[in-house]
Amino acid sequence: MSEKVIMMRAVCYDSYGSGSEGLKHIEVPIPKPKKDEVLVKVEASCPNPIDYKLQGGIARPFMPKKFPYIPVTDISGEVVEIGSEGQFQVGYKVVAVLTYTNGGGLGEYAVAPANQTVKRPQEVSAIEGAGLPLAGLTALHVLTVLGQVEIKSEGKAANVLVIAASGGVGHYVVQLAKLGNNHVTATCGARNMELLKSLGADEVLDYTTEDGKMLRSPSGCKYDVVINCATSRIPWTYEKNLSEQGRVVHLNPDLQTMMKSASLKLSCSRKKVMSLIMCPKKKEDLEFLVGLVKEGKLKTVVDSKYPLAEAEKAWAKMMGGHATGKIVVQP
Repeated sequence: MSEKVIMMRAVCYDSYGSGSEGLKHIEVPIPKPKKDEVLVKVEASCPNPIDYKLQGGIARPFMPKKFPYIPVTDISGEVVEIGSEGQFQVGYKVVAVLTYTNGGGLGEYAVAPANQTVKRPQEVSAIEGAGLPLAGLTALHVLTVLGQVEIKSEGKAANVLVIAASGGVGHYVVQLAKLGNNHVTATCGARNMELLKSLGADEVLDYTTEDGKMLRSPSGCKYDVVINCATSRIPWTYEKNLSEQGRVVHLNPDLQTMMKSASLKLSCSRKKVMSLIMCPKKKEDLEFLVGLVKEGKLKTVVDSKYPLAEAEKAWAKMMGGHATGKIVVQP
């Protein structure tokens, strides 16, 4: 007798393009974990801009490899089945990064690679955990690896500017930078200035003001590191606000960024402009971030929460580009 197939609710798209209107609510069999995988009952998931960009065809025809495709890779939940014996047991609460090949975050259950899954302590809620994988790992990478900012209290101090600091990545960058002996200037819209101050920013600039447009520090400090999280083009008017060895890291590089990087190299300038090409997803880094949340040293700011039945609203909100912190979907 064949085994009974148990179904689950999920949200998918079956072609490139069409944005939130292209999402469809379906029922599909609950996936089975293979060796070195775990099946997670999803308690919260967080879409990221890369998710709608994949839908738009940015990696066509390589990803998604097949349709229909259930998007989103950042999840938090409970292990309900394991593909092979290992460090996880049924009942464990976890945070996981799914593969872009398989996706699955907008479903009631998802299969996660064991090597991209970490235990979630009871002090960390499902929502707090789901926000961490891509945004938190990106923040850690651009700040400490590309920006070379130290985030230990006894580390070397740096003046750090975070552009578009109230978004999914930016709000983590601010908090991580303040773990070290760093001075942080952050830019955002007027409505988020108090939020960024509460997250530790020493100075906050309203990007619509003259100082905000010119990215001038109110205290007159020169920036050692600039983390540019903005999705729109920022005019290169702030070079004079950089220190002699200032480093600028762009999360969304454009042709102007690449040309500036090349010109600085040709002129033998000590200043550097770098672009984020890909963020390594290291399990130990995700464990580190989860640990910071547990200790109360890192917060996931939630813009809005939507049930799975309204996932298209979350998708549209994300595509709008003005979320404060993370957008959360809950089955």
